Amino acid sequence: MKSETRNHSARPKVVILGAGFGGLSLAKKLADRASVTVIDRHNYQTFLPLLYQVASAGLAADHIAHPIRGALRGLGVEFRMGSPIAIDSQRNTVKLDSSELLEYDHLVVALGSETTDFGIPGVTENTLGMKTVHEALRIRGEVMRHFEDLCRIDDGTLLEIVIVGGGPTGVEMAGALAELARGPLRRDHEGAANRISISLIEAGERLLPSFHPKLSARTKADLERLGVKVLLKTKVARVNSDRILLEDSTEIPSRVTIWAAGVRGDSAIEKLRLPVEQGRVKTATTLQVEGFENIWAIGDVAGVVGTDGRKLPMVAPVAMQQARFLAKQLFRSTLGEFTYRDKGSMATIGRHKAVVEAKKIRISGAIAWFAWLWLHLFYLLGGRNKVGTMADWTWNYLTFDRGNRHIMDGAEL
Repeated sequence: MKSETRNHSARPKVVILGAGFGGLSLAKKLADRASVTVIDRHNYQTFLPLLYQVASAGLAADHIAHPIRGALRGLGVEFRMGSPIAIDSQRNTVKLDSSELLEYDHLVVALGSETTDFGIPGVTENTLGMKTVHEALRIRGEVMRHFEDLCRIDDGTLLEIVIVGGGPTGVEMAGALAELARGPLRRDHEGAANRISISLIEAGERLLPSFHPKLSARTKADLERLGVKVLLKTKVARVNSDRILLEDSTEIPSRVTIWAAGVRGDSAIEKLRLPVEQGRVKTATTLQVEGFENIWAIGDVAGVVGTDGRKLPMVAPVAMQQARFLAKQLFRSTLGEFTYRDKGSMATIGRHKAVVEAKKIRISGAIAWFAWLWLHLFYLLGGRNKVGTMADWTWNYLTFDRGNRHIMDGAEL
């Protein structure tokens, strides 16, 4: 059947697949000029930059999720919860898993990304990813469940937590878990907390490779002061349930392995039979999907090549800039080319520990940490989420505690 969309005959029909940073930004920009329908498999948007804080008990899960319908309220934008399963580019329709058929004049693919295993055996089966609220709750549940085992059995057993990937996600996760172990968990049960070890594995020569080497060195030093063991130039060959085998044949014990080593475009792009290269949709600098005039891609899933010859980074600023560009591009008679303006990067390691780089400006320490906090609070959707997040952060800061240490991943059911 065909969907009942708003009857704006003079307006082009735009269907957006995905309600992440790019998809929602584009829908809001197009609301006054097009008949827009947004598709997402969830009825909420996840604020991905703060997932690690849910995983490390710093924030409640519902503080980083915002109802999509609430974000679109009053704009005249339609929303469907579902997943696209087929595109008919001849008839300009997209089919959802609910069997609903949506017509479009323009189709925008903004499906985001998912964890990639790089073909390494055992990653899918034995590691925990960091792309969804469910995965964050699983990490928190696993850490807290093992901690309770340490409290119950005092036989010298260690809880080895290993994070693989030294980019911002891995760095932030390692720092947050180290502070959790050194603070709240130590006060809960000192003997058990002292038997928690945290390691961070990075295949490259330094952490945060996109940052200046001085900031990378500062990050490594900050993590080591928190008790994190940092392993550089270390490549993973296989992941087992209780250990990691490295390429040099050495083994590292790991009871909880968190995979932050890389992402690829959402696997739905293969079902949709879109052209794929290196795990992302082949996308021109016009943001058109290769081989299609009226199918576009933005955000993590889009394999747009930057001026340096490499694909653009899979970060929120890229998606939002592409959304603003495409909102104008769809109505141009002559297409332009998207150019990403990198306004800087930041990562937090722990309390008063962060790094910020914006062109030639490089800041670390407390100032960078407060800048990180306020910028993320600014971009978080929903007044309730902002207030709740600020309340949690204030409580954590003043008490050195984390009140979200609940095991709520459903594994105990």
